[in-house]
Amino acid sequence: MQEILAYLKECGTFYLATTEGDQPHNRPFGAVAEHEGKIYIVTNNQKDVFKQMLANPKIEISAMNKGTWIRLTAEAVHDSSRDARVSMLNDNEESLSSMYTADDGLMEVLYLKNATAAICSFTEEPKIYTF
Repeated sequence: MQEILAYLKECGTFYLATTEGDQPHNRPFGAVAEHEGKIYIVTNNQKDVFKQMLANPKIEISAMNKGTWIRLTAEAVHDSSRDARVSMLNDNEESLSSMYTADDGLMEVLYLKNATAAICSFTEEPKIYTF
């Protein structure tokens, strides 16, 4: 899990895909954190992406970094705890502090469950991780 977290942080931007009905939706994300041994993402509860993850928690994440790329499938599990929001803010203070506070009623965090990630390149076999 730590390798996946480090990879996503190094990328800076990763793309998260959800579905609504039979339509996929993909958008850039940038904040990721570790809390209680799990990888967390963050969003605003007013956004469609949050509603889509609640309705169908199966997501995919992809990103590229220095000639390699990651493909990650997981279930996004909502965590309403204040501790998880504070952890996300502390780990991403520069990018999130202008958008959220732990008690603003907008910030929502979700952790990745039943995740499988592959870090791939054109020259090596994929490295597979499950967590």
